Amino acid sequence: MRRLDIRVSHPTHLGVLDLVPRLNGVSAEHALQQAVTLAQHAEEWGYLRYWTSEHHDMEELASASPEVLLAHVGARTSSIRLGSGAVLLPHYSALKVAESFRLLASLYPGRVELGLGRAPGGGPHATMALSGNYLQHVSKLPDKLEALTALLEDRYTYEEHEVQARPVPEHPLSVWMLGTNVKSAEFAARFGMGYVFGQFMSEADGTEAVRRYREGFVPSVHRTEQEVMVAVSVLCAEDEEQARSWSRQMEERRRASRAGNSSQINSDRSTPNSDAESSERHIAGTPEQVWEQMHRVSERLGTDQLLIVTAGPDYERRLESYKLLAEYQKRFNL
Repeated sequence: MRRLDIRVSHPTHLGVLDLVPRLNGVSAEHALQQAVTLAQHAEEWGYLRYWTSEHHDMEELASASPEVLLAHVGARTSSIRLGSGAVLLPHYSALKVAESFRLLASLYPGRVELGLGRAPGGGPHATMALSGNYLQHVSKLPDKLEALTALLEDRYTYEEHEVQARPVPEHPLSVWMLGTNVKSAEFAARFGMGYVFGQFMSEADGTEAVRRYREGFVPSVHRTEQEVMVAVSVLCAEDEEQARSWSRQMEERRRASRAGNSSQINSDRSTPNSDAESSERHIAGTPEQVWEQMHRVSERLGTDQLLIVTAGPDYERRLESYKLLAEYQKRFNL
């Protein structure tokens, strides 16, 4: 296996973003067991973090409550960071989110990361059933972000009375904003959060969003330096054609699923367009090829932190993809 001509000043930090897919129609119970298995293997292979998503009324996905799954995963791992990718804040009370994640941070000191998002997370009927008028809620997101920031900095008041999000962990939460456009980037900058650009969900290359974040960043109590991650969709195999073939299979399944349930407008978009299997939105190939493309993304956005989204044709191949990436990184000290 040839070493890539990649020069890195800092090692690349890999993380997992798990949408908890029900591959090949398995039960939700089986998909959740596989989520734990993935987190355990990722920890063993040297991945820095395990994040999981929030989706509602989506038949093909099994994670509607990141904090519940993270509590379960945390009990079955020992060191890997645990994060949400993302809690969809427009739906919820800032106090409830702060309390839930501070409880997690107290259970797993130094390991918990709160990723926030703006998306509805499901189709229109599920969204209305969850919290009512989503557009109205998302218009108030700046106020919720302000309240959440104040709660996590222990300076929140309600009607001139101090309110604390308890329990208060010894190690503060790491807070991030996930998104695919400049609006999310500007929120992350304004409130002193880390920023995750969702390359796997975006046709844009992220350059403008990251630029806005870096230029507008305001240090906060718990984060004095700007920090960027990028989430990319990857399918890695020993053989290039195998990886591309599996990617095509996943795309065909995704399209069939959408055709069968067109109301689910925010479905899993981690699989590629069939005519762009090796685009930066989805990277498919051998470990060498995948690392080469991931390095280009990292260089362009100025980050050494990647979140890897992998669906795979089945759970065995999904694990193998993550393993191949980690082995290649260790072999060549990337």
